[in-house]
Amino acid sequence: MTAPHTATLSVSYPSADRADRVFESLEPEVGGVDDDRATASLSRHGRTVEVTVEATDLVALRAGTSSWSRLLSTAEAATAAGAQRF
Repeated sequence: MTAPHTATLSVSYPSADRADRVFESLEPEVGGVDDDRATASLSRHGRTVEVTVEATDLVALRAGTSSWSRLLSTAEAATAAGAQRF
C-alpha cells in the first residue's frame, strides 16, 4: 500500500506507568482495524503514546484517525478507572 497521507495522534501522560497501561491496552488493536486503504502503528516513548495512521486517501485517513481516537479515549478511560480501584 502506498500511503501518501499520514496523521499522528500523540498523547503525553503524567507518568510512564500510565503511558504503559494505555499502550498495552491499545496494542492488541494494531492490525485489527486496518484495511487495504489504511494502516496504523503504535509506539511509546517514555510518557508519550503515539498512534500513526497512514492512508491512501483522505477519506480513509479521516476514518482511521477517528477509529484510533475512539480507541485511545476508551483505553484512557479504562486505565483511569483501573487506577482508581488500586
